[in-house]
Order: sequence, then C-alpha cells, then structure tokens
Amino acid sequence: MAFIGVLLVGSCKKATELQPKDALPSSVAFNTSANVELSVIGIYGTAQGAIFNGDEIIHNELRGEDMISSGFSPNIYLNSIITTDNNISGAWTNLYAVINQTNTFIEGVHAALAKNILTPAAAASYEGEARFLRALSHHELVINFARPFLDNAGASPGVPYRTIAVNTPDGLNAAMQVDRGTVKDDYTQMLADLDYAEANLIDNKSHTISRASKGAAIALKTRIKLHMGDWAGVMTEATKLGASGSGGSYTSPIGSYQLTASPDGPFVSNGHNTESIFSIENSSSSNSGVNTALPALFGYTDGNGRGWYITSPNLYNAAFWVSSDARRALLQIQNTSDGSSKFVFNNKYRDQANLTDWTPIIRYAEVLLNAAEATSRIGSSAAAALSLLNAVRNRAVAPGDQYTSTSFPTTSALTQAILNERRIEFAGEGLRWPDIHRLSKDPIFSTGDIPAKVSYTDVKSDGSNYDIVNRPVCRSKIAAVPYTDHRFVWPFPQSETITNPLLSKEQNPGY
Repeated sequence: MAFIGVLLVGSCKKATELQPKDALPSSVAFNTSANVELSVIGIYGTAQGAIFNGDEIIHNELRGEDMISSGFSPNIYLNSIITTDNNISGAWTNLYAVINQTNTFIEGVHAALAKNILTPAAAASYEGEARFLRALSHHELVINFARPFLDNAGASPGVPYRTIAVNTPDGLNAAMQVDRGTVKDDYTQMLADLDYAEANLIDNKSHTISRASKGAAIALKTRIKLHMGDWAGVMTEATKLGASGSGGSYTSPIGSYQLTASPDGPFVSNGHNTESIFSIENSSSSNSGVNTALPALFGYTDGNGRGWYITSPNLYNAAFWVSSDARRALLQIQNTSDGSSKFVFNNKYRDQANLTDWTPIIRYAEVLLNAAEATSRIGSSAAAALSLLNAVRNRAVAPGDQYTSTSFPTTSALTQAILNERRIEFAGEGLRWPDIHRLSKDPIFSTGDIPAKVSYTDVKSDGSNYDIVNRPVCRSKIAAVPYTDHRFVWPFPQSETITNPLLSKEQNPGY
C-alpha cells in the first residue's frame, strides 16, 4: 500500500539540513533522548524531500489561474487528471508517507516515555511537533482529494485521517479499516492535533522557523478555520498572535512575529526574519534537488533557472494590482538579458545555483490577512479589517494608492479587496488553489469553478502581454471546470485503490 512508505527516519536522497546522514534502525531510534531528537528531525527531512518543497507548492499554483505552465505538469494545469497520473500518485503517497512517519514517531515517543527516556513534558512536545505535521499533511490531502468544508457543512466524503503507525502487519490491517469519513471529521481531527500541539509544544530556540512551534500551531489553526468559514474561530486564534484591533502595527506576543519592513524580507533572509512562522529548510548540500526545488523550477532562464512556470499576465496586469506596488519589482522579474522570451517569473526563490531558499509554509502576513477577512466577514469592525489589510499592503504601495475608510462602499467590497490582496501577496507560495477550493461554495465570493487559464503558447515572447500601463487581458483558452464536474477533486490514485479494497469502493465519482 502507498502509505506503508516510510517507517522511521528515512527520507529522500537529499533531506533537510537538520536530517542525520543515515536513518536510525528501529531498535535504536527511541532508546536515547538524542536518538529521539534525530528521529523527529527525520520527519522534517521526509517532508522536505517528498512533498512540502516544490511539488505541493507547484500543484497548488497550477490548479489556479495565476501561474502558467510551459508544458510541465500539464495534466494538472489542463485539468486532465486520471488515476494513473504520476503527480497525483506522488502527492498522495508522499503526504501519507509524512503522516505515517509522524504516527510511527508518536508511537516511539510513547514507548520512550514509558521507559523514562523522556520526561512527560519533552514527550508531549515531541508529539506536538508530529501532530502539527500530521494536521498540515492531512489538510493538503483534503483540499485536493475532497470537496470543501462549505459544501454541506463538511458532510461530503473526506480523506482517511490516519493516526495508526503502519510498521507491523497489525498496524497495516488496522490502517486498512480506516475509511474516508467526512470532511468535517477531517477538520475536527486536524484541530484536535493542532490544539494538542499548541498546548504542549516547547519552542525550539535553535530552529524557530524550521521546526513546529506553538505559534505555528496557532497560525495553522487560523488557516484551517478560514477554510471552515468559522470567522469567529479565526479571530480567536489570530488574537493570540496579536492580529486584532486597528492599531496599524502588529506584533505577536507568542513568537514575537511581525511583518518585515519590506515585502521581500521573508525571502531575502528566509531563515532569519520576523515574519516567517514555519518554513521548510534547505541548504546547498541538503535540498529537494533540481526536479522539485522552487528556485530551479520557478527561476527565470537568464538566472540559471529552468523557467518552467511563468506569472500569468492577467495577474500581473490585474486592475487591483496598482502600478506603484513594489512587489512587482521585488518579487517578480522579467527575463530580458539572454535573448530568450521576455516572460515574467516569480522571484521569491532566487538561489538557482545552490537551491538554498527555504520554502514558506505559513507567514505572519497570512495570519493578518486571515484575520482581516474574518473581521470583514463578521462585520464587527470595518476599521479593524482595513487596518489588518493595510498592514500587509501599505509596505508595498505608494501613499496615494493606499486604502482609506472611504475606499469601500460596502463590507463585501472590503472583503473582495482582501481576497485580491491574497493573490498578490502569496503568488508563488501555493495558496491560490486552497483559496479557490475553500471559496468555491461561498455565496458571494466564489469563483464557481476551477478558473479558465491562459495557454503558455498565447503569451507573446516579446513581453508585450505584461503591461501595467495599458493592462491588456490575455485570452484564457483553457476552459474553466465547473464545480459540479468530477475533475474539481482529484481521484485516489490507482496505486492506492488496487491494494486497498475499502478505498477502491470509496473512489471519487467520475473516476
């Protein structure tokens, strides 16, 4: 079965800098506190090498309309997924590999606690790290293989929420009895994992960004509750991180998170900045490799990148992206110096030679915009929602383009501006599809479907499509996919269904 995968601390050939050089055998992985530490590091290595680096970010971008594929991962971009697609089977297998490793680790931690190898506090903290990664992985599965929470209040079929270590025949048999449940079941268990993590994590002072923390657990809960449409719940969590009120400047009392002065701060210094809450660490000797590392795949060709994915002109020229916005110059770049096609590329990941850019999973900017949207939705304080939005946006735009209290005639207009801001701020970070997914059944702000997309061949090589003066609209020839179409959700891969009779019976309709 696909989820048998990784049992202890093994990972891909290249793993995070925190990863020990060799996997520990099960006989010693939990027999000392030092080995337990190495074992938890191994989970991050698996997450880095397998999925939470380029692959998941790219998949979530290509399912939306703001980044264009030049011909790589075409089935995802063209919405032509089938059960044997390697991208789909890879996403499923690798996410469940991370999950199985968290479950195996938790089982080992319990054993170490029983032998007094770990103190109760240390054991609970380690389990909190694993539970954070387990919740994060399950959420990525839900947004691709299940319908959104807002569809019938989470009553649609979900994905198997696996909490059993598959490292023995009994574990395998037990895991095979876990059915899909509902989307609501999945979200309930994600929140339980994150509540546990928040309550028990002892923050790692040496690895404040690359290891799960109390702040990261809370931040991820703001995302999860946003997907649930639980606006009050988003605000409850965001307030813990200082993201409330209309003070104009925000600092978290937990983790001391705050926005960097410039919007490129989290990317210029991705391992040492105040804004990144949780990222996947990379180094020159330890990264996911040129086939999945973001600087290689998003990188523009005259910067030694592969140039496989370009920014859509329709995002670059969008009316809501004002001309003075510094993020075009700081976080986008046009290929001009090598005579190649003058496309615009995402420029958040810049070390195309050594692939050292860390992969952002959640930033303080997201917490602020999650809070802004929730506050606007509740309608309790337009001033607070606007202040949260402006905290992110105003560091990039000229004073004359900044929003004021008179900019929005209705609260719906303010909410739409927040949603537009997310498309600009998180371009290239894999949040576009999650937003499309969660909003698909929203009565006011739904895209209604997988949006129509621009074909790579329709973007002119002279760069004329990118024009913030005339703002031309590039025709979207790749047709939209209605929400009712079976392709809105991915199929369980054939590699899973042929070995798992239960899931074979629970395959998504249409596949």
